[in-house]
Amino acid sequence: MAHRIAALPLRQKQQMDTLVEFKTTYNTDICELYIFETHQTSHNVSLRFDNLTFTSMIQGKKLVKVGDKTPVFSYLPGSSVLVAPGEEMLIDFPEADAQPSQCMALSINEDYLADILYTQNVRQQKINDGSRWYIEPDVFVVTNNTGLAGATNNILRIMMEDSLYKDQLVDLAMKELVIRLMHSQAQELVRQGHVRGRFAELLQYIRNNLHEKLKIDMLARLAHLSKSNFYKLFKQELGISPNDFILKERIRRAKQLLLQYKNISEVAFQTGFSDTNYFIKIFKRMVGTTPKTYQMQQSREVASCAG
Repeated sequence: MAHRIAALPLRQKQQMDTLVEFKTTYNTDICELYIFETHQTSHNVSLRFDNLTFTSMIQGKKLVKVGDKTPVFSYLPGSSVLVAPGEEMLIDFPEADAQPSQCMALSINEDYLADILYTQNVRQQKINDGSRWYIEPDVFVVTNNTGLAGATNNILRIMMEDSLYKDQLVDLAMKELVIRLMHSQAQELVRQGHVRGRFAELLQYIRNNLHEKLKIDMLARLAHLSKSNFYKLFKQELGISPNDFILKERIRRAKQLLLQYKNISEVAFQTGFSDTNYFIKIFKRMVGTTPKTYQMQQSREVASCAG
């Protein structure tokens, strides 16, 4: 489930000298925060930054192309995009007349970022030999999880407030944001099925055996690790605990089975839930609706598209 960044008050048009990507800037020694607002439908707006820049959509909608990496995609609240130094974002604002867009961009000083990663690799070394903390350049679109959205909201608040301790607070908040971002990138790699190394085969084993009881002891043995090291290394490398990963995969598979019009008890059994009521409870907690309601909603959408 995507988590949105808290909306900021939109400016009145008379306060702006342009209705397309009006920029408000907040500065510290280690980063610059930009809040962009667009109140007018526009196309082919070009944007570049000098440093690695973390952006997150707050309100509205953009259609974005990032360098030569992707075709055009919809950039919506609940998502964040990393922009490399000098890389072009080419942006359309198809709905800004009716629904203004608001986006934040946090440009991070290159030397400061390198220092965070160096310190993390020296003081908080990963258990896995040869594995290092780094920003993954190929994972530049991430879905905001609870941690990433919280860290983003925190640094937004600190950057925009007037405090005697602003520099120290921004330093702490930035370190959290970078770590949360690396974990979010790891989760995105898991979602895309692009995990490499010792966990690649293990994740496939889990996905192939969701109908079984998957005990951590047994998974640790398959990974040739002690239970404690397995748990720590799994979370370090993939940004999620083994138990949470298994649960997410069970629910992901349940959604697929529900689209095949299987009954709820059968879906629960095939995804490793021995208790149908518990399955319904977990599904509603993670998806926001019951399995039956989800099935009916998806069925209506399919019928609407077919019609």
